[in-house]
Amino acid sequence: MGACTPATGGFGALLRGLRTAAGLSQEELAHASGVSVRALSDMERGQSRGPQRRTVQALAAALGLDAAGCRELEYTASLGRPRRALKNDVPPPGAAESAVAQARVPDLLPRAPRGFHGRAVELVALSRAAAGEAPVCLVVGPAGVGKTAIVLHWAHHGSVDFPDGRLYADLRGFGDTGAPALMEVLREFLHALGVPHGRMPESANRAAALFRSLAADRRLLVVLDNARDSEQVRPLLPGGRRCVTVVTSRHRLPGLIVTDNAKPVAVDVLAPEDGIMLLAEVLGTERVCEEPVAARRLAELCGGLPLALRVAAARLAQRPGWSLGAMAAELSDETRRLSLLDVEDTGVRAALRVTLQQLPRQVFRQFASLGRHPGTHVDRYAAAALADTDPSTAEASLERLAVAHLVTETASGRWTMHDLVRLYARSLDAGPDGLKRVLDHYIATGLAAVAAAEPGNEECFPLPADHLPPAAVRKFDDRPAAVAWYAAERDDLTLAVAAAHAAGLHDRTWRIVLTLWPLIVWRVRDGWVPLLETALEAARGDADQHGEPRVLNVLGWVLIEEGRIEEALTHLGAASALASRAGDAVAEANALIVLGVAQAALGSLDEAAEGCERAVELARKADDRTIERLALQHLARHRADAGKWRQALDTATEALAFDDRSGTADVPRVLLLMVKGEALLGLGYEAEGIDQLESAAREAETSGYDDGAVRALGVLLRVSADGGLPARYDAAVARLTTRT
Repeated sequence: MGACTPATGGFGALLRGLRTAAGLSQEELAHASGVSVRALSDMERGQSRGPQRRTVQALAAALGLDAAGCRELEYTASLGRPRRALKNDVPPPGAAESAVAQARVPDLLPRAPRGFHGRAVELVALSRAAAGEAPVCLVVGPAGVGKTAIVLHWAHHGSVDFPDGRLYADLRGFGDTGAPALMEVLREFLHALGVPHGRMPESANRAAALFRSLAADRRLLVVLDNARDSEQVRPLLPGGRRCVTVVTSRHRLPGLIVTDNAKPVAVDVLAPEDGIMLLAEVLGTERVCEEPVAARRLAELCGGLPLALRVAAARLAQRPGWSLGAMAAELSDETRRLSLLDVEDTGVRAALRVTLQQLPRQVFRQFASLGRHPGTHVDRYAAAALADTDPSTAEASLERLAVAHLVTETASGRWTMHDLVRLYARSLDAGPDGLKRVLDHYIATGLAAVAAAEPGNEECFPLPADHLPPAAVRKFDDRPAAVAWYAAERDDLTLAVAAAHAAGLHDRTWRIVLTLWPLIVWRVRDGWVPLLETALEAARGDADQHGEPRVLNVLGWVLIEEGRIEEALTHLGAASALASRAGDAVAEANALIVLGVAQAALGSLDEAAEGCERAVELARKADDRTIERLALQHLARHRADAGKWRQALDTATEALAFDDRSGTADVPRVLLLMVKGEALLGLGYEAEGIDQLESAAREAETSGYDDGAVRALGVLLRVSADGGLPARYDAAVARLTTRT
């Protein structure tokens, strides 16, 4: 007898739920209450919807219900009992209206949004998420991105059908007025479903149970807008298998995904074209089409955020004589942009402010500190430096900010902010020294990268006197890890240099640039001159005798590679003189080496070789094996270019014997292998020469040293019959010329 059809709603669903919660079978409840098993089965299957009061009282006593539980059970039973008509079947005043109200399909949805445009992808995703049995759809995205508009447009105009009604509640999870009480929302839902105010359950738990039972056999849409967290949503989920619940939130609400199998639908900013169309909806197509460039610029300055676009459009609508170009010009001023995107109590700042109010103090502090970051992306180390904390704490805060859609993880361990969110963060008080701390983080990390990329080289420089050491510095296991960091951080390092220079932190400016020298040498034709000129200006402003000649050396090297030999000679001559006056043998040796490259480019190979010989002497005096090896490498090149093959071979062999760097594929090793190969060819040892050049090419290709690969493969093409060489050469050239 226990295997009955599950209840579908009303009194039967409530009774079966109470019996199950009490751990009783139908037979046990029947025995305890004196009600027959068959009668119980009929009640639970909905065939007997309105049992008499004494039956209900007996069941309540057998179930051990308290007074509130008894009242709820009796009330639910009374809804299913037939009503006796008044004398002469004349309804009492207002009864007809009440019957109509109860029969009316509830619809609590706000009006459909006006000026809605685009969002085809999100609407399709929402329709797919709403398919299936009792789905919970979780529409998430940052403040002002248009989550509510998408859901309301979908609910009003989509191809979905909810014949039993549409319920809506604004949970105000991110509002200044505070969230509504659970009972307040449940009363509104129950009243919409036909429950009179006088018969509302007294407790939120009972009201939620009644809501679930009334929704159980209906096809309802329930929209729970602006939810703060999963706990706020769960009591409001309907119990029916045919109901669809759509939740919107600025938070990801992973708890709902775990416990209720919620299907997330992410909402991002609008593409520029859709942003322009939104402007046209408010301002009119003609006005927008008159200034297409300005319209696109407005969409870009608003960052594709619908809230920002609507505020900008509202300002323009109030001033019909004002051009879109004038508005774009005003928004271009970052110091005014956020204030221009506020109208009364609506705008980007207001939306972000209430989002941040939900965050713990430590997370808020991390958010404010991100506004001091000069670049566009942070990792946990940079975030820790900004907030003066440790990387683990910073990462936890970043993840919390990502849940709130205040930052976005664009790659594993790298976060970024929307432009308007970043401007808001900059307006907050983050305490002193945030910029200096993150600059010193980049210096410390850059030195660690140099040590991994070029082991054995001298330290680039001493740290600034007021250096603020970070709590932890990223470790690099090898050259590829260091090069990968350089590649990922290059743009942000460039922005950090600009920020340091603008702030007058000259001692940080040139140091950050010098930590990039392994990447500069590795990708020497990547347009480094402006950055190095900034570093040179800073080193001179800092009056640092150690930094200036080193910056001049690197700048001279890059200028030579760009074919600007005369400029290079000027800088390298100054570098040599500065280093000599300061008694800096290493810097002087470096300057002579690079100066020799410039002299060789002008055809003065003997002069270049003499300079390198002097550099070898200086390196030996300073006991710097790395600089000595570098000087020998260039000396070997000059001798090979002069056709002095035996001397070139001996010098290259000597330099290669300094230490075994096979497998490391550093730049000097690749270039030494090339010189050795060319010298062997010049001496008539063709097979051995080709082998050395092939080794140089392979090591360059494997390590990503495209410039070296092009040089080695170019020589091989002239002397080898290998049919695969042209394709390898073309691929290396393509990589070199298309790399950014």
